[in-house]
Amino acid sequence: MSFFISDALAQAEGAASGGDPFLALLPLVLFAVVFYFLLIRPQAKRQKEHRKMVESLAKGDEVVTIGGIAGRIADLGDNFAVLEVAEGVTVKIRRVAVESVMPKGTLKDL
Repeated sequence: MSFFISDALAQAEGAASGGDPFLALLPLVLFAVVFYFLLIRPQAKRQKEHRKMVESLAKGDEVVTIGGIAGRIADLGDNFAVLEVAEGVTVKIRRVAVESVMPKGTLKDL
């Protein structure tokens, strides 16, 4: 039975080093800082830019939605927009579903 459990041997006094507890936390703090600058900060910046773009939408803007639908904004509400995807064909979408605003004249067939 002794071959499954190793015998505990007493250590000599002074053999165990206390070490600095702050030095032990240093890798964790460095990991948190790197995590913040590589993941959290860029995502917050993209969200802020998207929120500003959605607030500045106007009637007549040519946009592409997250789903890939391209069209011209025919009407705007507080939360929804009516998107004209072809002549006489409109789709009601959420404003936050707009991925990007395209330059004027991109949709010439509409």
